[in-house]
Amino acid sequence: MTATAGAKAPDPRGADGAPPVQSVTAVVGVLVMFEVVSGFLQAGIAPMLPGIADHLGISDSAVTWVVAVQLLAAAVCVPAFGRLGDLYGHRRMLRIAIVSTAIGSVLVALAPNFGILLLGRFLQGPLAALLPLEISLVRDRLPVDLARRAIARLVGALTLGGLLGGVGMGVADAAFGDVRLALAVPAVLAVLCVPVAWTFVPESVTRAAGRVDWPGITMLGLAVVGVLAGVSLGGEQGWLTGPALGCLAAGLVLLAAWAVMELRVAQPLVDLRAMAGRHVAPYYFASFAFGVVYFGVQSPNSTFMATDPDEAGYGFGMSALAISMVMLPAMICSIVASTQTARLAAKVGYRNALIGAYGLVAAGFAGMAVAHGAVWQFVIELMFMGLGLGVALSAMPTVIAEASDPSRTGVSTALYNNVKTVGGAVAGGVFGTVLAAAAGSDHPSEGGYMTVWLVSGLFALVAASLALVAGRHRT
Repeated sequence: MTATAGAKAPDPRGADGAPPVQSVTAVVGVLVMFEVVSGFLQAGIAPMLPGIADHLGISDSAVTWVVAVQLLAAAVCVPAFGRLGDLYGHRRMLRIAIVSTAIGSVLVALAPNFGILLLGRFLQGPLAALLPLEISLVRDRLPVDLARRAIARLVGALTLGGLLGGVGMGVADAAFGDVRLALAVPAVLAVLCVPVAWTFVPESVTRAAGRVDWPGITMLGLAVVGVLAGVSLGGEQGWLTGPALGCLAAGLVLLAAWAVMELRVAQPLVDLRAMAGRHVAPYYFASFAFGVVYFGVQSPNSTFMATDPDEAGYGFGMSALAISMVMLPAMICSIVASTQTARLAAKVGYRNALIGAYGLVAAGFAGMAVAHGAVWQFVIELMFMGLGLGVALSAMPTVIAEASDPSRTGVSTALYNNVKTVGGAVAGGVFGTVLAAAAGSDHPSEGGYMTVWLVSGLFALVAASLALVAGRHRT
């Protein structure tokens, strides 16, 4: 592990030119701002999709690419930015990610056609790399206890931003009555982050030795794109169709080839041998299960609440704003839980905190499957899930960062984000197929939703079991 002070000579702030702990702690507030904006951008696009489709005159199937393109770009950017940050500085890559996101957000707001909109969404891909880079920064510059608290604040800020984005964009759309003006709100927020990133954020000190594994980045990116494309096609056209099977097969073959290559090169993008250790490997598998329960049910829960009970025999017939209000207590629970995770873990340990968190999530899904006829039942069940997800969101990157080599923190936490994203993408495709197969005349059957909730609860239990066998790790 090599420590560098940067190109400039050391200054009076510290022996290595680094700001004192107090100054770095103050910078956490700036990183919190970035995460609030990140959450706003990530969650705020969902309520705008119908308006975007109407504005640009595109079909409902085509508008799904507004989300898919950003997800595919993130799958490539997250591990690449993580490794580049480990090698050349996390602040440097954080700045590049913020500039790319700002440019992409402006293009999305001003896009005259669908192609420019997709280009803007592609440029927003590095948005997913912000949190891993910030985690690497605070772990590099702060003692363990302060770093843990900072990570909890960052995750809580991301959750808060998601809450503000989901509700705020719906309100903005209703207030302005124009899709472009509403989309200008996140664009302005993203642009404001650019000068802040150049003014207040210090560079990390620790550097990894070696070079960038560009073949590994390329092959991993293509493999993830293939898998996600296959899942998307499977959800739309059926899992046994040629395009879906072809993309899935190609993605899996590339993933296997990538793994073989990473085991043979001297300086791999991802140290698979280090990941195979008893302390860290189960957490990566748990990340996939976490992605299933975190991302996979967002759409089913919303469509269930929006369904007219007079037509389907279930649901609440809610508007987008009403759905946001139902989810508000759960989001608040998630924010509170994520900010208190470090204190909870100090008493029971991070592993036990994760086991309890996933248990709460499983209980929430079980409750949904059994009792979903009244709004108050949904609110309580979502609150259970919000508490568990808040703890898991904060604890998972912490345990993975602390179980990894300090010189590879960026790529390790980036890989966690990637595995979680893939889990959510796979779940989205599978759950969409389940609901389509269980469809009645116009709506999925109630049993289809119950299946989705039961499967999600099972994955939460799988994640708890993996945390149980992970073993204890001392930093």
